Amino acid sequence: MPRLSEVIAALENLWPAERAESWDAVGTVVGDPDQEVTRVLFAVDPVQEIVDEAVKLGADLLVTHHPLYLRGTTTVAATHFKGRVVHTLIKNDIALHVAHTNADTADPGVSDALAGALDLRVVRPLVPDPTDPHGCRGLGRVCELDHPLTVRELAARAAERLPATAQGIRVAGDPEAVVRTVAVSGGSGDSLFDQVRAAGVDAFLTADLRHHPASEAVAHGPLALIDAAHWATEWPWCELAASQLDEISDRHGWDLRVHVSKTVTDPWTAHAASTTAHPSPTTTLPTSASRAPSDTTGAPN
Repeated sequence: MPRLSEVIAALENLWPAERAESWDAVGTVVGDPDQEVTRVLFAVDPVQEIVDEAVKLGADLLVTHHPLYLRGTTTVAATHFKGRVVHTLIKNDIALHVAHTNADTADPGVSDALAGALDLRVVRPLVPDPTDPHGCRGLGRVCELDHPLTVRELAARAAERLPATAQGIRVAGDPEAVVRTVAVSGGSGDSLFDQVRAAGVDAFLTADLRHHPASEAVAHGPLALIDAAHWATEWPWCELAASQLDEISDRHGWDLRVHVSKTVTDPWTAHAASTTAHPSPTTTLPTSASRAPSDTTGAPN
């Protein structure tokens, strides 16, 4: 059985902490370096529901994409929900390790997993990491489709391939425009519009697009925007990361049992379609918004 310190060393090799943004909080949050690890659970969010799943699973290590304490804290008292997470982890001898922006820019990383889920061919990073001499690391990815699709068809593919959420998939731009190239960025992506325009792609698929940046981006030109839920665009990374740890475990003879949580931790839980006659949307796209998570095939439920 490997010790936690050995498994963490392997994870740090995949996603070195020094490659995280300066504001980020990555690395090991809870855990005894000498404890043995036999079972690992990957998830997006270190929330109580996921920690309870780790307890039920008998996991020794929980690896999440999002930090537990991004802005620091002065207490881990169980009177607060984050404190309860810490107490539950420690009481059950479960370590917590976070790979956030260092996983975003990794090769392969969060956006590679997103591109893979949509059957897009990665061409290059959207925002290259200047410290990478090979030009493979960086934020976001510029991708090509195997054959042209309309914006409507690409949105439908995203609705089909990504985990179902209450939001579903939103589109800005002409639904019938043809897409041959697309930029993708898992998580919040509306800070990247300058780089997306410079890349000259036909569409940008990301999450958390706000009104004003999206409106300005569409006004700049024919760029189509495809907006999915933040959690849904990052969940494919969990499967990628789990497969990477599986390969490391096999190579070292660790015999780890590696799992991916299919618990939906997107904060939005319901969606009500607009029915008023004034004003009315110009088009309706097929999305996952009206499906319950349990209807998803090959994705979390």
